[in-house]
Amino acid sequence: MATEYDIVIIGGGPGGLAAGLYAARGRRSTLLLEKGVIGGQIALTETVENYPGIESINGFDLAQAMLKHAENYGLETNYTSVSGLEQSGDKWLIRTEAEEFLARALIITSGADYNRLGIPGEDRLIGHGVSYCATCDAAFFKDVAVAIVGGGDAAVEEGLFTTRYASKTHLIHRRDELRASAILQERAFANPKMDFIWNTVVTEVVGEDEVESLKLRNTVTGEESQLPVKAIFIFIGQHPNIEFLDGLLKLDEGGHIPVNEWMETELPGLYAAGDVRTHSARQVATSVGDGVTAAITADHYISNHFRE
Repeated sequence: MATEYDIVIIGGGPGGLAAGLYAARGRRSTLLLEKGVIGGQIALTETVENYPGIESINGFDLAQAMLKHAENYGLETNYTSVSGLEQSGDKWLIRTEAEEFLARALIITSGADYNRLGIPGEDRLIGHGVSYCATCDAAFFKDVAVAIVGGGDAAVEEGLFTTRYASKTHLIHRRDELRASAILQERAFANPKMDFIWNTVVTEVVGEDEVESLKLRNTVTGEESQLPVKAIFIFIGQHPNIEFLDGLLKLDEGGHIPVNEWMETELPGLYAAGDVRTHSARQVATSVGDGVTAAITADHYISNHFRE
C-alpha cells in the first residue's frame, strides 16, 4: 500500500530543499525524493559567492545546511529514483525503485544536467576551472584568459559576460560560423576581448589541481594545438531530468516543463520549479524562489481542494 503525504517533492537541489522547508514548516506532511546527492549541481561547486547574505560557502555545505533546516521542521527524505507518475483520483501516485507514495500535491524540482564534452580532465576539474555557468563562476577568473565552448545564444551571451573579468575570452566552435542570434554575434565580434577559434574541438582539459590549458584539434586540417587558459566554460546544451514523466506533460522544445508564475503546470496539483521548468535563470537563488513559490501554491491548493 502506498504511503500518503500532503506534498511530495522530486529532486533535492536548492529548489526542492526550499520547497521542503516551506511545506514542512507549513505543517504539511512532506517527503523529498532524491536519487543522487543532496544539492544537485551546487553539491559539486567548490565556492558559491552569489547567494544573498552569504559571502562565500562551499556548495556541498550550503546544500547540507538547507537540508538540516528543512528536516528540523519535519521534512522526510528518501534516497531513491522515481520510475513513474500517474494521477490516482485527485491525488498523485509516485512509483520508485522499492515503493509507492501518494501525494495530494506534487512538486517536480529534478533539475537539469549540462551536456558535457566527455573528454579527459573535464569531470576531474569541475569546480576547479571547468564550469557550465559563467554567471556563477566568471568572477573567479579576473585578468586571466578563459575559453568558451559552443556557438549558440548561451555560449555567446555567457562569453560576453566573462569579458567583464577575463583578460581574453577564446570562443571555441566546431563549425565556421555561430548559431547565436544576429544581435549577440554583433556584440561578440565588436568586443575586443573576444577571440574566435573556428572549426575546432577541445580534446582534453589539462591540469593537475586546476585548469592550465586545453588540447585542441582542428576539424578541417586535423592539426593539434594547446591553448593556455585558466578556465573553460562549456555551453553545448542541457537536458532536464524528466524521464519519469513519460509523456504526462507537454514540454517545450528543450524538454523543459511549462509553468505559470505560480509554478503550476497544466495538471492540477502538479508543480515544477528550478532548472526543470521553462525560462529558468539557472541560479541557486532563483531556484530557491521557485521552490518557495511552488510550496506556497501547493499549500493553497490542498487547503482549497481537500476538505479536512
